[in-house]
Amino acid sequence: MTALWTREELESATGGCLTGAERAISGASIDTRTLQPGDLFFAIRGDARDGHDFVPDALGRGAGAAVVSAARAEALAAHGPVLAVPEGGADPVLTAMVRLGAAARARTSAQVVAVTGSVGKTGTKEALRHVLSEQGETHASAASYNNHWGVPLTLTRMPRSARYGVFEIGMNHGAEIVPLTAQVRPDIALITTIAPAHIEHFASLAAIADAKGEIFSGLRPGGVAILNRDAPHFDRLAAHAQASRAGRVVTFGEHPDADVRALKIVLRPDLSVIDAAVMGQPVTYKLGTAGRHAALNSLGVMAVVHSLGADLARAALSLGGLTPPAGRGERTALEIGGGTAYLVDESYNANPVAVRAALATLAGIETGPRGRRIAVLGDMLELGAAAPDLHRGLAEAIEAARVDLVFTAGPLMRNLFEALPVSRRGAVADTAADLLEPLARTLRSGDAVMVKGSNGSRMGRIVEALKARYAVDPARRTQAAP
Repeated sequence: MTALWTREELESATGGCLTGAERAISGASIDTRTLQPGDLFFAIRGDARDGHDFVPDALGRGAGAAVVSAARAEALAAHGPVLAVPEGGADPVLTAMVRLGAAARARTSAQVVAVTGSVGKTGTKEALRHVLSEQGETHASAASYNNHWGVPLTLTRMPRSARYGVFEIGMNHGAEIVPLTAQVRPDIALITTIAPAHIEHFASLAAIADAKGEIFSGLRPGGVAILNRDAPHFDRLAAHAQASRAGRVVTFGEHPDADVRALKIVLRPDLSVIDAAVMGQPVTYKLGTAGRHAALNSLGVMAVVHSLGADLARAALSLGGLTPPAGRGERTALEIGGGTAYLVDESYNANPVAVRAALATLAGIETGPRGRRIAVLGDMLELGAAAPDLHRGLAEAIEAARVDLVFTAGPLMRNLFEALPVSRRGAVADTAADLLEPLARTLRSGDAVMVKGSNGSRMGRIVEALKARYAVDPARRTQAAP
C-alpha cells in the first residue's frame, strides 16, 4: 500500500524534523480513542486537554509518528518517532496540520466539492460520498469534521489517488468559513439552505446567509456555485456567488426557474420517489431516505454530479441504496411488549427548521395497531433571545404532524411542553437522562418514536439506551450498550 505521507513530504510541508525509527504513515488522527496503527498523531491543544499528554499512548498504540511542538519533542522522543514542528502561533501543531492539509490539496488531481448550509450539510455530504464512491475513489469528511481542526485533518487524510473529494464546512460565527474554504479550494461549492441555526451569534437571518455565502470565496477560478433556489435570501446568496471566481451558478429546488428542479416528489415512510429535470434532462429516481428535506437536498446532489461531469444515470440509481446515518434519521426496530416499535434517531443537532422537517417525517411513518407517534425533543441551542418563542412555536408543527405524545428535555423545551394540550403531554424533564425512564415506561408495541435535540442536550443518550434495551438486532444492542 502506498504511504499517505513520506518523511520528505512531512518535513517539507510542515518545516519540521522527524526523528526516531521510521514507520509507515497510512492515516491521521487527533484522538487516541479512534487512532489506528499507522496514523500520524497530531498533538493539538484542545479546550480542556493538551494533545502532547497523549503522545506516549498514541505511539504505544502504533501511531506512525506524533506531530509535536519543538519545545516538547526531546522529552517525547523516547516513546517513538516524533515530528518536531517550529514554535509559533497559538498552536504550532495545528498550524502544521493546516500546512500538511495545504500540501495534500496541492498534490491532488481530485475534483473537490465543499458543502455548507444551516441544515442538511452532513446528510448531503454523505449522499455525495455514497454516489461518487460508486464512480471513483472518493475521500470525504468523517462524521461532521467541519471546523478549524476537522477541515485540515480531512485534507491531511486525503490520498493522492482520490478522484473526488467531498468536504463539509461549518460555522458558528461570521468569517469562520473564509479560512476553511481557502484551505479546501473547492471546484464546486454548495449551500443546502439558510435557517436560524446559531442565530444568537448573528443579527439576522440575512447575516447567516452572508456567512454561508463565504464558501464561494474559496472557489477555484471557473468553479461552480450551487444554490438552493428556494432558500431564504436566495438573492443574497446569489450575489456572493456572482462576486466570486465561479464560472457559473447552478440552482436546485422546486422553484420553476431552478436548473435542477423537482417536478414531483412522492413521500413514503422509508423512501421518496423524485421526478426531476436536471438541466432540462428528465430523471426519475428513488431516494433511500425519507422526508421532503432529504428529497430536496438530493437535487443538490444531482446538481453536483452533473457539474462534475459524472454519470447522472448511475448516480440516480445509487441514491436508491442510500441509508440515513446514525443521528440523522437512522431507524431501529425495538422489541417492546411482545411486538415491535420503531425508533427514528434524529439526535444529531437541531434547529427550528430541522425539527419541523423531522416531525414531518414522523408524520409519514405508519404506526402499528394501537401505536402512537411520539416526539422526544431536547433543547435547541444557540438561538439567542428568541429561543423561548422558537421552542413554543413548534406546537403548530406538532399538531400538523399528528404527534400523539411529546416528551421534552431541558428548560427551553419546557416552553413547548407547556404550550401543548394536556392530551399531548408525555413527560417533561430537566435533562435527557431524566427523561429516559418515563419514556421507557410509556413505549408500547406499534409506536414510532423520534428523538431530536441539539448536541448539547445529549439526546443521543436516550437513543443509545433504547437500543441497548430493546433493539431487535442483537448487534445494535451491543453497539449501543453503555
